[in-house]
Amino acid sequence: MQKQQGFTLIELMIVIAIIGILAAVAMPAYQTYADRARFSEVVLAATPFKSASEVAVQTGRANAIGQLDAGAFGIPTTIGAGNSVGQYVAGVDMTDGVITATSTAALGSEDFTLTATITNNGIRWQESGSCLGAGLC
Repeated sequence: MQKQQGFTLIELMIVIAIIGILAAVAMPAYQTYADRARFSEVVLAATPFKSASEVAVQTGRANAIGQLDAGAFGIPTTIGAGNSVGQYVAGVDMTDGVITATSTAALGSEDFTLTATITNNGIRWQESGSCLGAGLC
């Protein structure tokens, strides 16, 4: 007599069920990580405004928060729908020391805000925006 080798149908069904459960748990987590990676493009789009503001304050060209606007003192002009900087960036603007970067509808039109405070010839930045509640930034 020869002994049969292999898995029974029940064993194979159990393995498939376990794989299905793991996949059902992993997909939402993966989607969150993918969205956070995409939103990093929006955060990065605010960097030129942030850097130019810091240079303007450190060189003494701007000495008040109200002077930190897009298009002034070497700060880039507003980025809108016509001149996109990325696939997921709807726009970036700076008014009175507040940088607001907004994502496209693909990421829920969430916004990332940096608020400047001038201290000792430098700038401190405070992050806020709807992206915090959505877990994207």
